[in-house]
Amino acid sequence: MRVFVAGATGVIGRSLLPQLVAEGHQVVGMTRSQEKTGMLAELGAEPVVADAFDADALREAVVGTEPEVVIHELTDIPRQVDPKRYFEQFERNNLLRREGTRNLVAAAQAAGARRVIAQSIAFVYRYGGGVLHGEEDPLAVEKGAIVSAVADLEEAVTGADGVEGIVLRYGYFYGPGTSYASDGSQAEMVRKRRLPVVGDGGGVFSFIHVDDAAAATIRALDLGSRGAYNIVDDDPAPVREWLPVYAEALGAKRPRRVPVFLARWIGGDYGVNVMTRTEGASNRKAKGELGLQLRYPSWRRGFMEALG
Repeated sequence: MRVFVAGATGVIGRSLLPQLVAEGHQVVGMTRSQEKTGMLAELGAEPVVADAFDADALREAVVGTEPEVVIHELTDIPRQVDPKRYFEQFERNNLLRREGTRNLVAAAQAAGARRVIAQSIAFVYRYGGGVLHGEEDPLAVEKGAIVSAVADLEEAVTGADGVEGIVLRYGYFYGPGTSYASDGSQAEMVRKRRLPVVGDGGGVFSFIHVDDAAAATIRALDLGSRGAYNIVDDDPAPVREWLPVYAEALGAKRPRRVPVFLARWIGGDYGVNVMTRTEGASNRKAKGELGLQLRYPSWRRGFMEALG
């Protein structure tokens, strides 16, 4: 199968491309940087340079490669996120999710691709009393531009005519190249004891190892149907459980505990809500329809093996 991967040098792409090649697929990897074409070639992909904001150039790149499936892994996420500037820092990523997605879907349609698979996230559901969210639950679009951009991306993909649009709502990534990798920004904060358990630490995270996320993406080449799928592990857990284990895997000191009022003063409302109110996601649909298989069913094992 001929597969076009946009954003191929990102976190998922660096795991996805070798897996696609190993399974015998012909892979075209897109980057907007000429300097990264060597990396794509090393990963086994045919490199192509295009900017997702340049609709004509993107269309030419996709149509010229005649892909059967187009995979959307485009992101523009800062390496170090400042909770107080979170919404400002994600403005370009929001724009990419809106305009870049529309351009990529239009290019896939023009190329005659049968399916578009797009990266989304599983941690923007509307709070609902501590439940594990299924794909039918509403997204928290009332929270502002970041979630509304996610919703726009998903609508552009799943509502497109002529192609079957699938959205993969990935959990929090860990593993090589991620912010939770041993050399990532989250690890740096934990080593400096700047990532505390806030309040009761009740915010529930659903994690996924980046290799498992890539493997799930490959399964979506042929399985599943138009719509969204949560790609998360089997073990959603509150911050008070996973953060100390993460610190231990890094060989760091145990995280501090801080009261909500102090955390809000330091990191703002966004950081407090993430650490105290975030709710997890269920992978039941992905297991049933995509046959989701996990090398790391739980972050408990994954942290120790991937980071230890």
